[in-house]
Amino acid sequence: MRPATIARSLPLIVLVPAVGGCGFKIEPDPEFYSASAESQPAVVASEPQAPPAAPAFEPGKLDKNAAIERLLNMATSPTAQVRANAIEGLERAGRRAEPVVALALRDENPGVRSVAAAVAGRAGLDALVPTLRTMIDDESPFVRASVIGALHALSQPVDPSELAEMLFDSPNPRLRAHAAFVVGEMREVSALPMLKQAWATPIRGASEIERRLLRLQIAEAMIKLGHTESLDAVRAALYPARPEELEATALAVQIIGQVRDRGSIDQLIYLSETKGDRRMPAEVRLAVAGALAGMGLTEGGFIADEYRATDINAVRAQAARVYGRTGRMEHLDKLVELSGDPSELVRVAAAAAMLDLLTGGAKADAEAP
Repeated sequence: MRPATIARSLPLIVLVPAVGGCGFKIEPDPEFYSASAESQPAVVASEPQAPPAAPAFEPGKLDKNAAIERLLNMATSPTAQVRANAIEGLERAGRRAEPVVALALRDENPGVRSVAAAVAGRAGLDALVPTLRTMIDDESPFVRASVIGALHALSQPVDPSELAEMLFDSPNPRLRAHAAFVVGEMREVSALPMLKQAWATPIRGASEIERRLLRLQIAEAMIKLGHTESLDAVRAALYPARPEELEATALAVQIIGQVRDRGSIDQLIYLSETKGDRRMPAEVRLAVAGALAGMGLTEGGFIADEYRATDINAVRAQAARVYGRTGRMEHLDKLVELSGDPSELVRVAAAAAMLDLLTGGAKADAEAP
C-alpha cells in the first residue's frame, strides 16, 4: 500500500528507525496485520531470508501470463503481507484474479481480506458481490470499510454510514485514516462537508505523527472530491522539520502522485536531488520517482538503480515497484533479476511491477484524465 510494498490502496505503511542504511525503513502497520484489527498492536516478525520459492524468470519465457502466474502462486504465501501484495498486484489481471481474490476474501488475516475487498471493487469483479455482502459484518472495521467501498465501486446499494462513525468515533487514528481514504475513493461530493468537519475535529490520545497522517489522508479525500484548496496542506508536509515527520513526507509525496498535482512537480524533483551529504531517505526519494512517473515523468529509474542492491528488503521492493511505474521496458531485465531475490517481499513486488510493464498499465495510469 500506497509504495511502499503495498501500493496506495490502503494507508498501511509506517516509517520506523532502522539500523544503518538510509536511516529509515518501511514496515506494515502492525495493528492492521495482527490477528485481529481490534486487538492491541502486535509485533511483526522480520521476514525470514529463505531461498526463493521460484527461480527468476527464464529468458524468452517472460510475458504477462508468466507474471500473473507468479503472483497467483505468491497469493498463497504463508506471510500475510506477501499475500496482500500479490492480491494487490493482480488487479491488472482482471478475471484471472477472481478465484484467488475470492479465497483472499476468506483469509484469516484482516489485512489480506481488506486488500482483497478493495481489489474486487477496483477490478470490477462483480461475481464476488455475494461474498462481499456476507462480509459487511466482518469482525475487523478495516475490512468493513473496504467492503463498503468495494460494493459502491461495483454499483451495489450499500449503507456508507459506518464510515462516518469510524471517521469521527474510532479511537484508532489509522482506522479513521482508512475510512477517509475509502470515502475519497467513492467520489461522492456530498461527503465533502463531513470530511471538512473531520479535518477540524481533534482526536484525543493520538500522537502528533498520527494526527498529521490522518489529516493528510482527509486532505487527499477532499482533493478527490474537488476541494483543491486541500493541496496546500499536502504540499506543506513535503518539508519535514524533524526526522519523525518523514513518514508524513512520504505519504504527502504519494498523495501528490495519486491526485496528479502537477503544480508540485518542481518540489518533488527538489526532494529527490542529492545535495552533498544531505538527501532524503530512500523511501522518500523512491516515492518521488513513483509519483513523478504517475504524472508521465518516467526518468526516475536511476533512483531505483541506487537502491536495488540495498540490504533493506522493503527498499528493494519499493525500487522494484518504481521500475514498474516508469513503464519503461528497459527496466525489465532488472525486474527479472529482482524476481530471484532472497526476500519474498521483493519477489512479489518485482512480479507486480512486471505485470505493470507488460500490460502497459503504468502508461495507462499516467495518461488517464
